[in-house]
Amino acid sequence: MSKIIDTVAKVALPIGIVVSGIQFSMYDVKGGSRAVIFDRISGVKQNIIGEGTHFLIPWLQKAIIYDVRTKPKSIATNTGTKDLQMVSLTLRVLHRPDVVQLPTIYQNLGLDYDERVLPSISNEVLKAIVAQFDAAELITQREVVSDRIRAELGRRSNEFGIRLEDVSITHMTFGNEFTKAVELKQIAQQDAERAKFLVEKAEQERQAAVIRAEGEAESAEYISKALDKAGDGLLLIRRLEASKEIAATLSQSSNVTYLPNGHGNARGGSDGTPNTLLLNLGR
Repeated sequence: MSKIIDTVAKVALPIGIVVSGIQFSMYDVKGGSRAVIFDRISGVKQNIIGEGTHFLIPWLQKAIIYDVRTKPKSIATNTGTKDLQMVSLTLRVLHRPDVVQLPTIYQNLGLDYDERVLPSISNEVLKAIVAQFDAAELITQREVVSDRIRAELGRRSNEFGIRLEDVSITHMTFGNEFTKAVELKQIAQQDAERAKFLVEKAEQERQAAVIRAEGEAESAEYISKALDKAGDGLLLIRRLEASKEIAATLSQSSNVTYLPNGHGNARGGSDGTPNTLLLNLGR
């Protein structure tokens, strides 16, 4: 029995050593990642290892895994404008490492390359670009400012093997003095617009009054011409029409009674119309 145990032990020990050696010599590169190999003898190898399972020499070699997917990073800074106004900016940067330059990135910057590079160069670029614009221009020409920052920051990051997918300004605030000045300017503009509206309204009312007066004058002129042409006849007709309207109104009232003129004499007047007397009996 002891012989069998000794035989198994002699076979199992080498097998265990081999299995352990294989496990230590295997490593996985996950999706969206790349690896570079550090060799204790020759240093960092220049070949890039893609996704999948790979082998290396245990202890002598080491795999360094990089995430090469695009990642966001926010960078905030305070700087001054061309007209000496303080502004706070927050920049959102989408970046990834240049896969071809991963060995160089590892040699010069390490795994935390973005923390070492992006904050410093972003602050430098932001201060340089913002100093070329006034505070008002930063608001009215925001797209131009973003393009300038994107171009300059992309150029600087390429020097370190970092690729920028997108750069955008997500937050911009100014000092209290400038904010108050903007508010006062907006109030002044609103007051000017209101005054302009009142002036336009007064002008329209004046024009309407002129047109109305011209119409009344023209109407009076036509009436005067008609009176000159018709003589007293037109006045008599107007008087009769007014009398009919008054009589019709009074006849509908329950407190008014009318009697013929002259106590029952229903003779008409000189114009042939009957003379009637309307009496308010005060019922």
